[in-house]
Order: sequence, then structure tokens, then C-alpha cells
Amino acid sequence: MRKIILFTVILLVAMVAKLNAQSTGSYKYVLDWSYWEPNSPNYNMSFEKNPQLMDQNIFTMKSVKNKIYGFGSLMKTVPSDLYKGKTVKMSGYVKSEKAKSGAALWMRVDYYSAQVLAFDNMNGRRIKGTTDWQKYEIVLFVPVDATSISYGVLLNETGQVWFKDITIEIVDDSLAETGYNKGRDNKLISFEKRAKAIGDEIKLVKDREKKALKNEVDAIDQEVEKGLISKEKAEALKLEKAKVRANTIETKVALEEKKLNQLIQDRVDGKFDNAENDKRGSTRVIIGISNDSIGSNNREFNVTSMKFYNGYEDKESRLSKRTTSQLVFAAGLNNVVTNGNVNKSDFRYFGSHFYELGVTYNSRILEKDNLLHAKYGLSLMYNNLRPTDNRSFVVNGNQTDLTVDPRDLNDSRFKNVYLVAPLHLEFDFSGNKDSNGKPLFRTHNSFRLGVGGYAGVNLKSKQIIKYNDNDLKVTDKVKGDFNTTDFIYGLSTYAGYKSTSLYLKYDLNPLFKNNAVNQNNVSLGLRFDFN
Repeated sequence: MRKIILFTVILLVAMVAKLNAQSTGSYKYVLDWSYWEPNSPNYNMSFEKNPQLMDQNIFTMKSVKNKIYGFGSLMKTVPSDLYKGKTVKMSGYVKSEKAKSGAALWMRVDYYSAQVLAFDNMNGRRIKGTTDWQKYEIVLFVPVDATSISYGVLLNETGQVWFKDITIEIVDDSLAETGYNKGRDNKLISFEKRAKAIGDEIKLVKDREKKALKNEVDAIDQEVEKGLISKEKAEALKLEKAKVRANTIETKVALEEKKLNQLIQDRVDGKFDNAENDKRGSTRVIIGISNDSIGSNNREFNVTSMKFYNGYEDKESRLSKRTTSQLVFAAGLNNVVTNGNVNKSDFRYFGSHFYELGVTYNSRILEKDNLLHAKYGLSLMYNNLRPTDNRSFVVNGNQTDLTVDPRDLNDSRFKNVYLVAPLHLEFDFSGNKDSNGKPLFRTHNSFRLGVGGYAGVNLKSKQIIKYNDNDLKVTDKVKGDFNTTDFIYGLSTYAGYKSTSLYLKYDLNPLFKNNAVNQNNVSLGLRFDFN
């Protein structure tokens, strides 16, 4: 009775689906390889025969548009049963033509669709430009939790790629994994995620069989329309097909229900609590910039940027957001421009310096292009000037004069502290990269150029004078207005690679409000943007 009800229900569902089906995309098949395109075709995928070896297939994938965002991929998915707990190598021969953004082999080990356990898409070692046939390899460890292995060839954006002789084989465990998401580092799959994944798989099995039955019903109806079979024969065939699909559903669902029952029993026996204690992973501390991937169940704390990443997925996601934040530190030489030049300055060239410490936000302007960014934030600027020839500043009404000090000075330093809001248009040539089958927009990973400016207020002006009074060492610190400009604004630019840049700033406002000769502050140094 249960089977009769089951195949009757799915038959009715298939009939209704036929009336209400809407196409949201389609799978394409090239022999036993598949590719799914949700939008208009971006690639032409086919296979060619080797004229010397008539039984050998050479697959090819070629872009059909001048500009493409994302990638195309031919792939296969196989059960993981034969490979669990073993190291697997995928190898194949690839050649390319005008693959500007690169082509690659890729392999992924999954726990249903709930979690990626291991992955490598040759990120960082892509096949770029025009290349002849060459063998490439990917090595991954397949955890015992794995349910499937998917592998294939991808072409990022435009160009053409050919591939042949793709194989998967078990290799010695001593062979190092190539992926940034390594199978031996995979994160523990929680009870809740496992239970949901099995439930989703049961639903998927039912939906897949119902869709297959719908296609079979469509084919039978077409035969009726063509007069090839009678309506009575058609109804009998539909019932027969429904029985087959019902049996398939019952068998596959029974297997998944068995896994679910065992999962619940393991939870009752406390096995998950013990496993969680065994797979807590490690935490590493980083000082400076780090674009390295971390293990699935490992953590990373970056002291410089004060950021904590919980596993590789968290780090990949946060580093690829449309808006990211950075801690900025800059330091270098500081001086003034007098009458349009800095020659014969009244201040020491190497004794005068500046510091800047701030937080910036970096927003990608275009959703699917990584070149242009708006960079904005808040910074504290410290500008120091050390006068030459034993001089110091003296306030004389609304004028601030640099005069010879009657004392024998050990040091004379004039410091201004500003709170500013910098704004730059940044050109970042890190490019668009993909991770786990999705575009990845990393910043501060290549050459960068920023142009813009800043505006803010003067928080403090202070003069520090050091001298000897007989046997005493005296330090005088005088805070005051010094007739300095209250509002600061200027132009700035930087150019560099990854986190380090050469940094130039120029104040458009004069240092002092009413002095007879305008002097504008200028700074040149190194800038560090820590993601």
C-alpha cells in the first residue's frame, strides 16, 4: 500500500510540474561531462577527435563573449566511497590560448552540499596566456565524512582551453596536499549541520526522481501526440515509470534514513562531544599583513589590524567583502615649502618627521570589478619640525617668528597634531579571483595607486626646547595657539605593492595664519595598510 501511494503521489506531482514548470537554467552535457549555465551562454563546450589517436577525446571550452565576469567549468561528480580516508591525485593535460585570467584543473571534496572538506582550483598557479600541452596535478586528502568528489577544468573569463586524459588515482599519504583548503585540516561537521544535510539530501532525492518522471511523462505524451502509441498504452507506461521512480526513492531514502538514525545514536552516545574536543584546531598570531589561507578549524589573530578570523571560510569571506577595513600607519620626512620650494629650508631635512595612525574603509565602487575603490576614514597626523641654527619659534602678535634662541639648545622641535578625514580614489590591480566556485575580490594583493586628499582640524600645537642650565638638563614644553591654522586640508597620493606604499602629502593651507611668508607643510614617507 505504501508503494502504491508513493508512486501515485509522484505521478500526480510530475503531471502538475509539467503544467507549471519554468526554466531557470539548464545543464549541458559533453559526453559524460556536465556544465550548467544559469544565464545566456558564455562558453562553447565540445570535444575534438585526435587525428592520430581516433579513440582519444580532447575536450575544449571557448569563450563566446568579449567580456565575461566569472568562469565556465566542465565537471564530473563521483561518490567518495572508494576514496575515504585516502590521498587522491587528479592529473591531466591542458593547453590554453589567450587565457588572460587563467585556466586550471580543480577538485573539491564535499559533505553533501553542506560543507566543502577539501578544495584546490590551482589558485596562485593558474595556466595563463597561450601554452602548449602540459601535465598538471592536484592532490587532496579525502576525509572519512566525505560524500562526493567533484572535479573538472575551469576557464576564468575569456580565452580557450583544451584538456585530455583526466584521471583520479589513490596515492601514498606522504604526498603533500596542494589545496589551500586541505582535507586533513577540515573542520568538524556539527551534529546539526549533518542532520540538516541528510534531510536536504532526502528532499533532493525526491525532487530529482520527480523531475526525471516528469521528463518521462513528457516523452510519452509526445508519442501520443505523434500517434505512435494509444492513450491507454500511455497511461499504462506512466504508471510503470512511476513505480520505478517510487522504488528508487524508497531505496535511496532508506539509505539516508539509516545514516540519520546512526547519527542520532552517535549523538546519544556522546561521540560528537568527544570529537569536538579533538578537533578544536589551533590559533596562530600574525604581525603585519597575511593573505595566507588558514585551516578550516584553525583560527588567526592579526595583532596589527586587530582582527580575528575563525577558520578559512571566515577569512576568505571577510577579505572579499565589498567594504573592508584597514589599520593605517605611515611615517617619514616632514618639512615646509617656502615660496614654492624646499631648498634652503629653515628646518632639518632628516631631523623633521611625521607620523600618521588611522583606520580606513575601502569600498569597491563597481560590484563585479575590483579596480576602483573609494578609501575613506579617520587619522591622527603628527607633524614635527626641527629648526636649524639654534632657532625656535616666538609669537609676536599675529606673527610667529623663527628667531635665534639666546640659549645653547640641544634640541628644538615644533609639533602639530591633527585629526583628519582622508579620502582617496584607489586603483587596485589585485584582480578578480575565485574561491570555492565564486568570484573573489581581494584587495591589497598587488600594485595599488591612490589619489585624493584630506581635511581636518588642528588639535594641538606644542614647542619642545631642550638645553643645559649649568649641570641641569632642562626641557621646556609650551602649548599654545602659535597662530597656526585651525583647519587643515591638502592633497595626498600613494603608490606601492600590497600593504606598503610610497606616500606624499601636501597641505594647501599655510602652517601659520597671518605670517608674511606662507609656508606649507609637505611630507614624504612610507605607508602601511594592514587588512
